[in-house]
Amino acid sequence: MPEITLTVHHEVGLHARPAAMFVRTAKQFGSAIKVTHGERKANAKSILSVLTLGVDQGAVITLYAEGEDADQALEALEALVEDNFGGV
Repeated sequence: MPEITLTVHHEVGLHARPAAMFVRTAKQFGSAIKVTHGERKANAKSILSVLTLGVDQGAVITLYAEGEDADQALEALEALVEDNFGGV
């Protein structure tokens, strides 16, 4: 199962609009995608799960994907986070 570790630089972290964009991107893929922050794990396709992680600016998250398009899913999510969620 491929995984990547990223630092969230957005000023509000992974909350509100950035979280919605994150989930929307994850839902484009058939793979199961999980995101962890500290001891907490969440389904990357669930806005409520992602919000409960409490990811603030500067937090480190790890993404795991399993499925046929797992690598593409992680690449897309990495690009989104690295692009600072398009500045929203």
